[in-house]
Amino acid sequence: MHGLKRRWMLGSLWLVVMIVLIAVTAYSMAAANYYTSNVQSGMESRARATANFFSGYANNSYSEYFRSAEQFAQEFADRDKLELQFINISGRVEVSTMGVPVGILPQTEDIAAAFKSAQVESFTGVDPLSGERVLSVSAPLLFGNNQTVGVMRYVTSLQRVDRQILMSTLTALLIGLVVTMFVVLSNLFFIRSIVTPLGEITEIAKKIAGGSYGARIEKKFNDEIGERTDTINNMSAEISLAEKMKSDFISSVSHELRTPLTAIAGWGETLLSADMRDVDEVKKGVRIMLKEANRLTKMVEELLDFTRMESGRMTFQMEEMDPRAELEEVVFLYMDTLARDGILLTYDDDGDIPPVIGDRARLRQVFLNILDNAAKHGSEGKRIEVSVFLDGGQVVVRVRDHGPGIAPDELPHVKLKFYKGASKSRGSGIGLAVSDEIIRRHDGHLDIDSTLGDGTTVTIRLPAHLTA
Repeated sequence: MHGLKRRWMLGSLWLVVMIVLIAVTAYSMAAANYYTSNVQSGMESRARATANFFSGYANNSYSEYFRSAEQFAQEFADRDKLELQFINISGRVEVSTMGVPVGILPQTEDIAAAFKSAQVESFTGVDPLSGERVLSVSAPLLFGNNQTVGVMRYVTSLQRVDRQILMSTLTALLIGLVVTMFVVLSNLFFIRSIVTPLGEITEIAKKIAGGSYGARIEKKFNDEIGERTDTINNMSAEISLAEKMKSDFISSVSHELRTPLTAIAGWGETLLSADMRDVDEVKKGVRIMLKEANRLTKMVEELLDFTRMESGRMTFQMEEMDPRAELEEVVFLYMDTLARDGILLTYDDDGDIPPVIGDRARLRQVFLNILDNAAKHGSEGKRIEVSVFLDGGQVVVRVRDHGPGIAPDELPHVKLKFYKGASKSRGSGIGLAVSDEIIRRHDGHLDIDSTLGDGTTVTIRLPAHLTA
């Protein structure tokens, strides 16, 4: 037994053992007191009645008392259980049912106490003469004007009582042992119901750590173990998804880097081998090379922003700014480019947009990324609508395309890093994740709504900086 099972058993067993020992000890003490007090009270009652009999019946003379005592001793029926003694005023035995030599001086405390108090007194303990544990009861014998002339004494061995107490104690110990074994077995059963599922969870966790992403544990309990199972299963699923997205990301980035590099290298070779007097051809090649270089630059900037975001080093220059001015500049920058591709870009604002506290460059980056996504994924709709307005103390920027939209099962994941879903469009899959983080750092919200076949709407909400 080791680990959690050993700790559990040691932690619970010592407490059970202590409780059992205390219970057995208390029961033994109560049993001893019960048996001893019962014997003592019975002997005291009997001694009191017998002493009263002798005090009244043998009140004529000492000789008559002595003859009565001898006769009573001879006819005493319980001599196998009790010893009856008549003790004179000097504390010596005159008559005994057990053949104790006459004149012997018993040394238990009850005799002297009975002479002194003129009441029934008792003693429990070891007899100094026999060395045996005894219970003795002494009752004073009164004559005439309540003068104590002797003591009638009952003595019994406590051997039977001690045996009964021992049997009761052993019975209590046996019951305590049974209870302890029951607790041990129930603890073993209970701890197994915990340790076994934990072992399964540990094994699956090791498999996940070893690269078996997506491994799952069968949920058998609806308690804390079940919660841990759900947590591990969710973690495994998330890691599996993250691993897949990472692989897709590497593949996508590799492809995205290869395409512009191929174009740049191809046109570089073409320009080197072409007739340099063909100015139009040279300009066309240079434009393509610049366009692809800009694509590479944008991808590198996204990757750099992503690494800064992951490490918490993304910096912001926050100041009061006009969000409409930045948005309009991005819109008009894209308008001609999209028009050449046959896409109509419309822009609308309500004319009364308050400033916000933000980073101009970062918000411009978000607007560019959202419009770029709309152009890539919604180009089939041939129309993109951009608007900005004030709504309840928030500046709202809305970009809507009329493309194919996003599937409902993909929509919750589109803002996750590396996620591209079923889209075949170019891109690294981290632009929305970076944009969402930028808006969040501006205390705003970036929401995406989409209907399959009816386009996608991206809504950005930023707290307005309203001055009194």
